[in-house]
Amino acid sequence: MIPPAVGPTAPGSRPAAGPFPHRLDGPVRGSRAHRRAGPATRAHPAAAAIAFLLWLALLATPAFATTGLATIAATPSDGPVTLFYPSTGRPLSLQRGPFTIDVAPDGPVVRGNGRLVVISHGSGGAPWVHTDLARALVDAGFVVAFPEHRDDNHRSGARPGPDSWKLRPGEVSRAIDALARDPRFASRLALDRVGIYGMSAGGHTALSLAGGRWSPARLKRHCEAHIAEDFHSCAGLTTRLDGGPLDPLKQLLAITVVRQLFGDDTPQRHHDPRIAAAVAAVPFAADFDPASLAVPKIPLGIVTAGRDRFLVPRFHSGPVLRACTPCEHLVDLPSAGHGSLLSPQPPDMTGLAADLLGDPPGFDRRLVRLADAKVVAFFLRHLPQAAP
Repeated sequence: MIPPAVGPTAPGSRPAAGPFPHRLDGPVRGSRAHRRAGPATRAHPAAAAIAFLLWLALLATPAFATTGLATIAATPSDGPVTLFYPSTGRPLSLQRGPFTIDVAPDGPVVRGNGRLVVISHGSGGAPWVHTDLARALVDAGFVVAFPEHRDDNHRSGARPGPDSWKLRPGEVSRAIDALARDPRFASRLALDRVGIYGMSAGGHTALSLAGGRWSPARLKRHCEAHIAEDFHSCAGLTTRLDGGPLDPLKQLLAITVVRQLFGDDTPQRHHDPRIAAAVAAVPFAADFDPASLAVPKIPLGIVTAGRDRFLVPRFHSGPVLRACTPCEHLVDLPSAGHGSLLSPQPPDMTGLAADLLGDPPGFDRRLVRLADAKVVAFFLRHLPQAAP
């Protein structure tokens, strides 16, 4: 999510793909705005969408009793890979950090739709803040894999930013390799067409795997040109610009560190022919060459948050959408912040992290479920059920 410059922390508009509007904000049933609205405006704009998308998911695969949870190793030098999958095991309440999740630990693996979706977590992230999306994917028949990105996760934040971004696509590929070696999953998955979803720094991973080309020096040039407007992309969560007399010094210090660390102009790219569809949610994208994403190698969906003050949309998701005519603008949440897609959200955020990653005032978290349904529908379209 951020470069290692000064801290280890955790859009354009285009017509929506499919039959429903991608903009999901609006008066929610039961709210004051809903009660004030007339009969022609009371229906939530995405109500029909969520009903239809969930119906499609139910048609695509049988319902499973529980969501299984397992951990496998990728390679001796990689972190663990956390798996959510269709199971018939007995669910238990497990504590994972501040979260309680109901899953079947190491429960029996049952075949779903035969497809895998890999989720690349954000900087300093963990699988648990994407549990609701993982469950929605499992309910649709997918196996979901979370590789732990080395030195840029909830246990170690030693190497966030470009150092991590160079490694992440390879870690995704090795997670797929690990599933191919595991007899519990290899016999139940067709790994010729795999999906990738990523949020924030994970969105950077998804753009890379869709064919995007980036370099640390492009990030340096972005920060030199836009340090005041997109400060946190360059400085992380160490401090903020508050309009005070120290703001010029904060900007100078951030730029100095960025210039020292990010001079490499070597284009970075990674190709895995098994990756067949990608979704980048509120991605870090200011360091990409937009021309490299003009015609992505695979179907590419973008999720945007209109009140994202961490990765300002006009510098990140916006240029991608403008360059990428074939891209699907899956979801636009005008009232959402950068961390609004985390579900469940970390309950213990404070200070600047809470301000930039928490929900803006008035954001309705029920919209996250609708966004998740659009993501599930995207992967159902582009990763058709595999033959048994």
